Amino acid sequence: MSAEQHASHGYDEVRGEGWTRLLVAARRRLERTGGALDGDIGLTGPSEAERRTVIGVTGRYRPETVKRLSVPLRDLDGYLYDRYGTGLLQTLGRLHGPLRDRPAERAGEQSRREQALTSAHSSRLAGQGWFAAWLDRIAADGTLTRLVRRGDAPLLDAAVRVLERLTGDGERIPGHAVGALPLPVLAEWTTGDTKALVPGTPLEQLVLRALAWRTGDDAAVPRDRAGRRALWESAGAIADDLASQVLVLNIGAEGDTVVCDWLRDAADFGIPFRLTLHQLATDPIVPAARTIYVCENPAVLRAAAGELQDTGAALVCTEGVPSAACHRLLGDAVRAGARLHWRADFDRAGLRITADAVARHGAHPWRMTAADYTAALVEGESTPLAGPPAASPWDPGLALVMEQSGSAVMEERLLPTLLSDLTRA
Repeated sequence: MSAEQHASHGYDEVRGEGWTRLLVAARRRLERTGGALDGDIGLTGPSEAERRTVIGVTGRYRPETVKRLSVPLRDLDGYLYDRYGTGLLQTLGRLHGPLRDRPAERAGEQSRREQALTSAHSSRLAGQGWFAAWLDRIAADGTLTRLVRRGDAPLLDAAVRVLERLTGDGERIPGHAVGALPLPVLAEWTTGDTKALVPGTPLEQLVLRALAWRTGDDAAVPRDRAGRRALWESAGAIADDLASQVLVLNIGAEGDTVVCDWLRDAADFGIPFRLTLHQLATDPIVPAARTIYVCENPAVLRAAAGELQDTGAALVCTEGVPSAACHRLLGDAVRAGARLHWRADFDRAGLRITADAVARHGAHPWRMTAADYTAALVEGESTPLAGPPAASPWDPGLALVMEQSGSAVMEERLLPTLLSDLTRA
């Protein structure tokens, strides 16, 4: 029978039991080497049919007791060409589709990775440590490779555009001040898709990982909704203007709105009160107090409400990283002439929060000196400092002595002193 006649029979012989594993091994080897017909392939624990097939292909006898069969690829290629007029590569293609060229795929993948990183490194943010650390991490942990393989490499450029807008390095979005951007508006302006930053999208995850580096959390993106919302708000993006809140005590208000009336009533009775960003944006509020104290932990505000009631100073609690509502309220207060006295925990996050308040609002650190830290440190046990180091520009010695001790001190330890300050104020 001629080669053409064999081919017309649809490769009946090579569809048999003795050929299945042989051709699978050949395809795997050829795809790995880019189609090179060098070297051998092997079968371990061959069946009788496989033993006979290999004898036929190589022309060399193999005993029934053989444990492993080895077949040169060139012998297999020659046998198939003689039988069907098609060599090994063409035969495999006709039987099971074209072979993959994995070396070429890897080279192409690496090229796309490098192109994506080169584009990202051309951003105006490239000189900032958190941005470079974010790019290094997603390149090292497989995130970028997965994006490339899925055809989603352009998402990295989209993430960079979002970050440039949030950090004030991109073109201003008409109608929205930098630092107060609803997520759908930010998403539409940077990607053309209002839903590109909804929870769970790859773009949202990329941007939040960068923002986590920016806040000094080593790319630890919160899993809970509140934590992710706070991370967005740390960069001025608003996920939900009703969920963004600020806790206050004795913050009276100037104005004739329902919310101003609520604030005055709460201040008259020394009752803690929560304001939402939606309220602050709908009815602008000017706090009546000219001096406002700011703490980080609700326990401080709760103690002030319980012990001082309406006799204490105006107090705002950030509850960790300040929310967009918090920044909105305090920003309006400063513009109206208020003076802020700001403190946070003696940990690295607290240093970053305070430094940002000083830079953003012109706040005055409150009990946030090296002497305050040293005095509080000896009053009890402390937890180790965590996260990347942070500076204390208002008192460089504070960051230095904290790093030397390696211990964090929560502001609740200073509670008697803080309440005394609030009483005198």
